[in-house]
Amino acid sequence: MALIFKQAFVLGATLLAAVMQGPAHAADAAAFPERPVTVVVPFPAGGTPDILARMLGDKAGAVLKQPIVVENKGGAGGSIGVQAVARARNNGYTLVMCAYSCAVTPSLYKPAPFDIEKQFTPVIMVGTVPSVLVINPKVPATDLKAFIAYAKAHPNKLNAASSGIGGSAHLAIELLKREVGVSVTHVPYKGAGQVAADLLGGQVDMYFDNLPASLPNIKNGRLKALAVAGKTRSPAIPDVPTFAQAGYPKMLINPWFGLLAPSGTPPEVIDKLNAAFNAAFKDPQVQEKFSQLGVDIAGGTPQQLGQFLKSETEGIAALIRENGISAQ
Repeated sequence: MALIFKQAFVLGATLLAAVMQGPAHAADAAAFPERPVTVVVPFPAGGTPDILARMLGDKAGAVLKQPIVVENKGGAGGSIGVQAVARARNNGYTLVMCAYSCAVTPSLYKPAPFDIEKQFTPVIMVGTVPSVLVINPKVPATDLKAFIAYAKAHPNKLNAASSGIGGSAHLAIELLKREVGVSVTHVPYKGAGQVAADLLGGQVDMYFDNLPASLPNIKNGRLKALAVAGKTRSPAIPDVPTFAQAGYPKMLINPWFGLLAPSGTPPEVIDKLNAAFNAAFKDPQVQEKFSQLGVDIAGGTPQQLGQFLKSETEGIAALIRENGISAQ
């Protein structure tokens, strides 16, 4: 009898807590935001996602009337920062700037360290950037044709850097080897910042970088841009051809960035965040800066980002299977 009473008491307390939590959750959503919002960038400072997060955060924060704070939490190809946000409270105050690697991880690691579809709610697509093949000027090649000829004549002599196993730069290297027929040595790093220093210093020879990060060094001549791995040339570097124009139409890598919140974040909160970032995209200063960096603004609805993530994850999974890419 005592056991039955105890079970009934526990059940009643649980139901009461659930009933009380519902209105409180709704009230919190209605008042959102009442304090600063944190955007976790799961990569070291200075890379493209960091640049975009800080730029958008200033404008979206003004719309929300609360600061948006960017926190860099790099490591494990972005997984550490993404996992941290997956464990955060689903109240809209912690977001993650997801990137290409978020769609790679489910197929690259077994078991996967996180599940984008189950553990996250889409907020907004930030944009896409061209992936550009850049080389240190010491490499004896002035254009893509000369570079390919040199690489074929010197198998595995060129060191090809990536910011980590499974990132867009790594997959671009594997595509280059398959589509162009060259042999280069893959050198994985633990972040784009380390790659940039060694590429400029000549410790590595080549890198498929997101254009915004390499653009200043392309402009000042410290790096040579050979080709864009996209469907069209970038207005930021109009003289640099695409791989397709050189006869390699399958050399397509499309780095992207999107904001996600922990799963279960109230729809009202997601809508407020989405509206604030969409408003930021309409700001003339943001549009001009994105254009200068060669970033294509996306925006749109959370549902559109969700559909994109599903398609992207499936496409990258096929690429990983075809090339036998692993995390080792």
